[in-house]
Amino acid sequence: MSVAIITGSAGLVGSEAVRYFAALGMDVVGIDNGMRAKFFGEDASTRWVRDQLVQELPNYLHYDVDIRDTEEISRIFDRFGSEISLIIHTAAQPSHDWAASNPTVDFTVNANGTSVMLEATRKFASEAVFIFMSTNKVYGDLPNYLPLVEHKTRWEIATDHPYAAHGIPETMSIDQTMHSLFGVSKVAADVLVQEYGRYFGMKTACFRGGCLTGPNHAGTQLHGFLAYLMKCAVTQTPYTIFGYKKKQVRDNIHSADLIRAFHEFYKQPRSGEVYNMGGGRHSNCSMLEAIALCEQITGKPLQSSYVEQNRRGDHIWWVSDLSRFQQHYPQWKLQYDVPQILQEIFEFNHDRWSHSCATPVSVTSLAS
Repeated sequence: MSVAIITGSAGLVGSEAVRYFAALGMDVVGIDNGMRAKFFGEDASTRWVRDQLVQELPNYLHYDVDIRDTEEISRIFDRFGSEISLIIHTAAQPSHDWAASNPTVDFTVNANGTSVMLEATRKFASEAVFIFMSTNKVYGDLPNYLPLVEHKTRWEIATDHPYAAHGIPETMSIDQTMHSLFGVSKVAADVLVQEYGRYFGMKTACFRGGCLTGPNHAGTQLHGFLAYLMKCAVTQTPYTIFGYKKKQVRDNIHSADLIRAFHEFYKQPRSGEVYNMGGGRHSNCSMLEAIALCEQITGKPLQSSYVEQNRRGDHIWWVSDLSRFQQHYPQWKLQYDVPQILQEIFEFNHDRWSHSCATPVSVTSLAS
């Protein structure tokens, strides 16, 4: 029986991957020690997701282990050895705001933790496919120097620019730019994953995500744009928007679409690959557009305020060019767009949020 090891297995992408590959008949080993609650507070805890997976999936085994713990990770990999055919590494400190508060923890989790996972894979399961959940923050704020044009509800790239049709490709430089400390730790991990593919011939890929989202997303003040925006709309929690006239743009990819992309790569893996992976031109929105959709779905006005100063290193406009992945895997296509994603988030969480309204707090906008 093939074994899939999934880190961050109680998180948005991790839990979606657990269910998906368990449904394919694989034995799934989850590694998640609940650090999300330590990063963002108990409201962001994913323990309830972990408990669901353990109770509902007979072919799921959970380890409450820190990915930085070389000895424990090696012990897990040694136990399953050559039966391991897939590693999906999603565990991370995911917020560039939080990273500034504790750069050491951010770097050790994101960079050192990835090193531990790669080395365990090389030693115990070198033929396995290794998928790393990277981020568009590896490009730093370089996208902000693109020729952007202000429209009524959004910033948009100039129509005569090469990126206008499909978005930002993987050929954009990651140098000479301000990354944020989170971006730096993810760059280190990203390049390391590529190098293990090229240097050791391992089957590795970095998926540089835009805004990852879905109904299971435990959106918080510092991470989880659409989920937290909808939560604020439902619970009438004040939401603070930072800069860019509320017109900053993100593409948003549903976790289910992302996991299907992982599956395509798993079936036909390559070495040292890099893919920009988001909603692309099919699924993107500005802050103003997202607010309007939330108000339409909930029937309530969002309680919001605006601060002129933008967040340091924050993107004004990000749309992923998906062409490279679609060229390699033409069977894969996005199924969700932003209105569908927000509607699903609302329907899945409305009752739970309505019965557990938290004390109102403000939130940083468009945290990916």
